Amino acid sequence: MTDVTVETTPDGEIKALLTSLEGERRHVLGILDGLGEDALRQPALPSGWSCLGLVQHLALDVERFWFRAVVAGDKDVILGLDGSDDAWQVGSDTRAADVLDRYRRETEGANAVITAASADAALAWWPHHLFGEPHLHTLRDVLLHVITETACHAGHLDAARELLDGRRWMVLP
Repeated sequence: MTDVTVETTPDGEIKALLTSLEGERRHVLGILDGLGEDALRQPALPSGWSCLGLVQHLALDVERFWFRAVVAGDKDVILGLDGSDDAWQVGSDTRAADVLDRYRRETEGANAVITAASADAALAWWPHHLFGEPHLHTLRDVLLHVITETACHAGHLDAARELLDGRRWMVLP
């Protein structure tokens, strides 16, 4: 039997949504560029979240959960759905570079899922036992949700960065 590789090309709508998501992902990493390990771990709000914790949340609870688990159906990749793990908390033995690299890897994995499906593709899995009935139903819905969530968190990182050292994203001198 011959192994045949099928290359998929996303449709125009998926390309446009993915372009928007990629812009938000670049913003997340770009606003953190140049921050040292200590600054990335410094609590940004009284609730205690740090920039590094927010990026880990985006990697695990957003990119991994929504694309690899919910859209693709690989529920074994989920971390923390039973409440035992908190993606917002980064262990002191975890290097910042490892968290940022994990985010990059998760976005690459998400992109593979996104480009292999149509905008109307139904969700492959949903954790009903945790969240009840799904409020999203297609890849399109998930993409729009993740774009919104990533943009919102990029804004949080903007505010945190300005509080840490005064740097602002895309501001002309």
